[in-house]
Amino acid sequence: MQTSLLPARPSFAPEGAAPAPPERRLHAADVAACRELLEHNSRTFHAASLLLPRAVREPASVLYGFCRLADDAVDVEGGAMAAIALLRERLACACAGQPLDAPADRALAVVIARHAIPRALPEALIEGLEWDAQGRRYETIEALHDYAARVAGAVGAMMALLMGVRSPAALARACDLGVAMQLSNIARDVGEDARMGRVYLPLQWLREAGIEPDAWLARPVFDAALASVVKRVLNEAERLYARVDAGVAALPLGCRPGINAARFLYAEIGHEVERQGLNSVDRRAVVPVARKARLLLRALVVLAPDARAANAPVLAANRFLVDAVSEMASLPSAADATTPPWWHLGARAVWMIELFDRLERLERQPPLRASA
Repeated sequence: MQTSLLPARPSFAPEGAAPAPPERRLHAADVAACRELLEHNSRTFHAASLLLPRAVREPASVLYGFCRLADDAVDVEGGAMAAIALLRERLACACAGQPLDAPADRALAVVIARHAIPRALPEALIEGLEWDAQGRRYETIEALHDYAARVAGAVGAMMALLMGVRSPAALARACDLGVAMQLSNIARDVGEDARMGRVYLPLQWLREAGIEPDAWLARPVFDAALASVVKRVLNEAERLYARVDAGVAALPLGCRPGINAARFLYAEIGHEVERQGLNSVDRRAVVPVARKARLLLRALVVLAPDARAANAPVLAANRFLVDAVSEMASLPSAADATTPPWWHLGARAVWMIELFDRLERLERQPPLRASA
C-alpha cells in the first residue's frame, strides 16, 4: 500500500490574512501515516524508536516522515532540484504555521512549534540532500563530516530537542551520534553507492591507498587497498561513537534505552562490515537477529553511561547546528520522558526481539515510497 504524503505545490494563506496560531496537537492519523513510512523504510530506527516514551516517539516519527520525503525527493528522476526547491517551500510553510494539507506537513508544523526547532536544522538536511542531487564528492574526512552533519547530525540535534535537551554540550554529542551513524552507513554501502555512480569515501584517502577514484568508480572492485579506506572510515565512526555516552547521560532516563539502541545497532553495522573482511562492495552487511536482540537488551540495562567525554569539543562540521539552537529565543518545556517501570522495559524487550524476527523476514521486500 502506498502512503500519499507529497502534494503538488504549497498553498499559502491569502495576502494580508493574519497567520493562524501554531497548532500544538498532533493528530493520530497524521502520526500513523508517518510511522507507516518509518516501519517500511527504516526498520532499525523503527525498532529503536519503540523504546522511546510515547511523548518522544510520536514527534520522532513525524521528523522521520519529513526526512523520508526529503530523501525521496533526491530520487525523483529528472526533477531532483525542483523537488528540493519544493521541499524548501513546504518547510517555510510549516515553520510559518501554515503547512500544506498533507499528513507529514501538518504534523511537522506542530512538532516545530511545540519543540522550538530552529528552521536551520531541517534546512540543513535539505541542503545535504541537495549535495546528493548535485553528485558531490568529498575530498577529505572533514568535508565528509560537513555532509554527514547535514543529513544526519541535524537529525541528532532535532531528536535531542524532542527530548527537552538543549544544552550545547548535549547537542554536540547528539550531532556526533548522527555523524557516526552516517559514517557506518557509508562504510556498509560502498558497493551499492558505486553501482549508482556515487562515491562517499574521502577521495584523499582513496588516493593515499593508491586508488584513482574515477577509475575505481568505473570498475568498483574490492581489494586490500579499498579495505584500508573502509577501515579508516569505520575508525572515525568509532571515535565519534565513543563520545556519545556523555550525550546519552544528559537525556531523560526514559529516553536512554531508545537512543542506546540506535547507537548500538548502527555501530554493529560497522562491526559486521569488519567481520566480512571489510568487503562492502560484493555484499551488504546485515546484523543477525540474535545479535540485534542482545544489543537491544544491552540498551535496556545501560541507563547510566560513562560521561567522561562531556567536554569533548564540538565537531567543527556540527558547530552551526549547535549555534542555531543556542540562538533560539523561546524554549519549550521538557518532554514527558519519565522512566517506565522495569517490567515495562522487559516487556518492550520481548516485543523488540519478536519484531526483529518479523522484520528480518521482510528484509528483501522493496521499500515503501511516498507517492505524488
